[in-house]
Amino acid sequence: MPHFDIPSTPPQRLAPGITIRTAWGEQIMLSFLDFETAGATVPLHQHAHEQMGMGLEGEFELVIAGEARLIRPGDVYLIPSGVAHSATAVGGPARALDIFSPPREEYKV
Repeated sequence: MPHFDIPSTPPQRLAPGITIRTAWGEQIMLSFLDFETAGATVPLHQHAHEQMGMGLEGEFELVIAGEARLIRPGDVYLIPSGVAHSATAVGGPARALDIFSPPREEYKV
């Protein structure tokens, strides 16, 4: 069974102030998303992948299909395939775990 050392995985920059570190199998991908500062934003986008996630640290506003919610540690969310969404850190740095199915090829490093 493979093991992943996420802290040692080189980060990928998604947007100013936003990095991810990923681990994946054939049908699923984990993406640890770090908002470096308050206001760091994942711009509005959509993709074919189903996405589920959880707030790990700090707080961020998540907008899914125009509906905004404040995500705190322990909060879980689902973003269906093809639905527009964005996220912005609130009050300081934040961290989330996003899960994609199938894995996002562009995030495999």
